[in-house]
Amino acid sequence: MSSDDADAAARLAAAVTGARGALGATTFPLATDDAPDARGTRAELLGQLDDYLLPRLRSRDAPLVAVVGGSTGAGKSTLVNALVGAPVSAPGVLRPTTRAPVLVHHPLDAAWFTSDRVLPGLARVRTDPPAPAGPGARTPAAGPSAAAGARTLRLVASDRVPRGLALVDAPDVDSVATENRELAHQLLAAADLWVFVTTAARYADAVPWDLLAAAGRRRAQVALVLDRVDPGAEAVEADLARLAEAEGLGDARIFLVPETPPDEDGLLPERTVAPLARWLTRLAADEASRRGVVDATRDGVVDDLVRRLRELARAVSAQTAADTELRRAVEDAYETAARALLEATADGSLLRGEVLGRWQELVGGNELFAGFQRAVGRARDRVVSFFRGGSEAVPRLERAIGSSLEGLVLDAADTADQRAATAWRGTPAGRVLVVGPGAAVQPVAHGALREQTAAHVRAWQEDVLELVRVRGAAKRGTARALSLGINGAGAVLMVLVFASTAGLTGAELGIAGGTAAASQAVLSAVFGDEAVRQLTRSARDALEARVREVLAAQADRYLAVLDALGAAADGQGLRTAADDVEHAARVERAVRASGGGPGPGPDGGPDAGRAAGAGSPRPGPAALGGGLRGADLPADAPEDRPEDRPGGRGTDGVRGERGSGGFWRRVLRGGRT
Repeated sequence: MSSDDADAAARLAAAVTGARGALGATTFPLATDDAPDARGTRAELLGQLDDYLLPRLRSRDAPLVAVVGGSTGAGKSTLVNALVGAPVSAPGVLRPTTRAPVLVHHPLDAAWFTSDRVLPGLARVRTDPPAPAGPGARTPAAGPSAAAGARTLRLVASDRVPRGLALVDAPDVDSVATENRELAHQLLAAADLWVFVTTAARYADAVPWDLLAAAGRRRAQVALVLDRVDPGAEAVEADLARLAEAEGLGDARIFLVPETPPDEDGLLPERTVAPLARWLTRLAADEASRRGVVDATRDGVVDDLVRRLRELARAVSAQTAADTELRRAVEDAYETAARALLEATADGSLLRGEVLGRWQELVGGNELFAGFQRAVGRARDRVVSFFRGGSEAVPRLERAIGSSLEGLVLDAADTADQRAATAWRGTPAGRVLVVGPGAAVQPVAHGALREQTAAHVRAWQEDVLELVRVRGAAKRGTARALSLGINGAGAVLMVLVFASTAGLTGAELGIAGGTAAASQAVLSAVFGDEAVRQLTRSARDALEARVREVLAAQADRYLAVLDALGAAADGQGLRTAADDVEHAARVERAVRASGGGPGPGPDGGPDAGRAAGAGSPRPGPAALGGGLRGADLPADAPEDRPEDRPGGRGTDGVRGERGSGGFWRRVLRGGRT
């Protein structure tokens, strides 16, 4: 690899690493319409990045990983055993059979797989392949050790597999065990090449075709194996090819394995898998061809990553919109409650009941208002005399004001909570947060709310007294006069804050109006008109601040849930990551294309690549396929057999390449045609 190639590959790996970070930091906690799909996509991408794409970007020369997957009972393990020529994986009639996947590799390739370079989430268990037991004896397949389990990758080193290729026997894609199904999907997502096995009876099943359709969308390199084909049933191949074409897999190579009894070793006869074995062997032996498959699959995964990152960015935007809607509902509910509460404290309605009675008790009742204009001086003197005389009327008035104010605040908080909860129940994202035993928003703790409200009301009354104290200190003579009457003056100021006439009728209107006038007169006589107006504004501002603090604490029961979920971030991080990966991939492919190097010859065959100087020596007896240990395919046999030619068939009826534009020609070009 040239320095330009290495630099471009490093930049692409860095961009994909950045995308992995952005993806890892992204969640979809709100129940929006697209959230379930987005969560699934995110999990799939993270798994594929860790299991396949990042390791492959860092190790382009690592062996090609061919995952043998398919439906229950398709014969995957039997096929792997036949390809290797030894019972390395345990087939059986009990389902699910394959629990711990088996990875078979050449002993000299062990370092690539014993580490966590690929599939880091799977523990490694090494197993020695069994030695053949001789003619007539059935050798049991190497089974998983006691430590093996569904999250274990069982490694089998075998010199029957050529260097540069690893075969993975995956669990059933339609297994009744959820963990097996998930593992099968994970392994296929980590494959350079899919060898997908189905049968003449089940080739049209929906579950495998859902997977194959996804493979087509991301341009995965696929070979299809139609297993257990009865004589005369070869016509199903045409329908299989039609289905593959419809799902974007028209170039997938198709192999037919006839229904055949096992040989004396319990393996399929070599001739039934010879075309597939020969094809995989050549693929491993020819560097240009192997890299063509690796690069084509990797490029498809990179493009799919870019596309799905942008899809997820749109899903993040939907989360943000839902978060904004929920926050606005809470803020509107509590803001409406706060405005209503402040209006109730300004329209005179608080001066009913006990508060009005305590005020009349303080100023002498209706006689004060009967001749208000001539009695202002007398009322002022009487109120001040109460202040200095330490009358019990002042603390009783303060308590009445505090109690009434607490009731208003509690009612406002309860109304806001009901309105916010109703709004959240009306949306899919909010409903799950407020409904049911697992609801994230906790019910109102009424005892704690009462204590908090009472504390804030007392604090506001202290705020009012402090205002009177500070204003009195600014008037030296008055300060001395009020030295024993701060509480009384504060009580009068509280009444003045509540004593506008809006909302009252009849006798209450006259009483409240007179109350306001009397309060104004008393305080004006002490502080002056402008000072009273300033005191009233300050006291009202302090009341609003205290009220909003109580309601904000209640609103936080909702908003803190959203903050913890973290759905407010936009999708720009994912969009930027997608742009970075797309740009780096474009540059890397341009550099790779301009670098020249070996390519296919005139007939597109693997020997043409070797003629250009790229290939490794022709594989000898260690090549894949049990046929190489017998007479069916000797080491010096010519590679250009009839069943390997475009559209050709051998005398054993096993299908070779389908059409001149088939898989083999395509992988030599390093991409789709």
